[in-house]
Amino acid sequence: MLMNLLFGLLTMIACLLLQSVLVIAAIRYYWQHERSPNNPSFWSSGVLITGVMLLLVIGNMAQVGVWALLFVLLEEFQQFGEAFYHSAVNFATLGYGDVVMSANHKLLGPLEAINGALMIGVSTAALISIFQQVIQTTARTRR
Repeated sequence: MLMNLLFGLLTMIACLLLQSVLVIAAIRYYWQHERSPNNPSFWSSGVLITGVMLLLVIGNMAQVGVWALLFVLLEEFQQFGEAFYHSAVNFATLGYGDVVMSANHKLLGPLEAINGALMIGVSTAALISIFQQVIQTTARTRR
C-alpha cells in the first residue's frame, strides 16, 4: 500500500508539473493573440478562448496518458488503449467501474481521481480567468 501511495504521489507531482507547463502555454497563447486585434469581435474572441481551452484539454489528456503509462508499467493493463480509457474514467471522476484494477494497485484509482479533480479545477480556473479578461477587453474597446 505504501508503494502505491508513493507511485501515486509521484505521478500527481508529475501531473502538476505538466499542468503548470500547459497553463503557462495557454496564458502565453492568450497574451500573444490578445494584443493582435485592435477591435476584438465575437469570432476572434471565440477563437482565442477555443485555443486556450484546447491547450488545457491537451494538458489534461496528457496527464491521463501519464497515469495510463504508470498502469501499464505496473502491469495492470497489457494494452495502452485500455489503460488510457481506465485512466480517463478515473481522472474525470466518472467511476464507471466497467474496468477494475487488481487489489494490488486499487489505491491508485482514487488517487488519480483526486488528481483529476484538482487538475481539471486548475484548467477551469485558468479558462475562466482568461474568459473574464476577454470580456473586459471587448467591453473596453466597444465603449
